[in-house]
Amino acid sequence: MKTFLKVLLVTALLIVAIKLSPVIFLGALVGLLVAAVLGAVGLSLLAALVAVAVALAVALSPVWIPVLVVLGVISLCKKTGQTTSPLTA
Repeated sequence: MKTFLKVLLVTALLIVAIKLSPVIFLGALVGLLVAAVLGAVGLSLLAALVAVAVALAVALSPVWIPVLVVLGVISLCKKTGQTTSPLTA
């Protein structure tokens, strides 16, 4: 008798699952569409952020390129200006 009830319960659950499968499928499909839209929005926001960063770097290039050149020259002068030997340091 116990086995019969188990088979009856599994059959009832199977019928409910089959009846609810279109709803579950539509829910999964809507979830996938929402994820795709959010992914596209996220990618466009990332592209906008990169564009702003590049525009900022280009706009400030008259300032930071000469600063980097000066720092590079100072760094070269520091390295070539050492007259102490490694043994005395």
